[in-house]
Amino acid sequence: MGLRRGGPRTGTPADLLVVGLGNPGAEYARTRHNVGVDVVEILARRHGARLRTGKERATADEVRVGGKRLALAVPTTYMNDSGLAVGALARRYGVDAPAIVVVHDELDLPVAELRLKAGGGLAGHNGLRSIKAHLHRDDFLRVRIGVGKPRSKEQGADHVLTRFSAAERRSIDVTLERAADAVEAILADGVDAAMQRFH
Repeated sequence: MGLRRGGPRTGTPADLLVVGLGNPGAEYARTRHNVGVDVVEILARRHGARLRTGKERATADEVRVGGKRLALAVPTTYMNDSGLAVGALARRYGVDAPAIVVVHDELDLPVAELRLKAGGGLAGHNGLRSIKAHLHRDDFLRVRIGVGKPRSKEQGADHVLTRFSAAERRSIDVTLERAADAVEAILADGVDAAMQRFH
């Protein structure tokens, strides 16, 4: 069941804020760049969250899972401005960077490979760069979903806006569910235990 929606929260902060990165609009749905959005939508369906537009440039809701507070959000900004939403969401839910999980596409991983990471570099990802700029730190957690590398660096921007082939789609759909499982494991057992389980 969803908890209070709307303005800034008071009282106990969320245990985890999960943000799925992507671009808004039907033309970007199910593209490689939007795998983070897909994972948050899976979590919302699993736990009865209703992602609604708020003041934070995102659709968001908060639910209880295993007695813990899980905030789910999808920025309504374009990928390059994700930090505008994440900074505002962090304030709304009272969380610091280590309690934020960013789910995103990863060019440096083969299609459908899943990796968890705590902090670290940005690997040229503009969404992560924007989030670091607005949080003023980079020790947020990442759930990285491989979308494959294009033939050349110059093709990267176009590559992430393409959709998966039929064969890739079968693999990526399994990975999206596993990524949602990984987020639940982080919430239940912490990132170290989740990393051991999902690597």
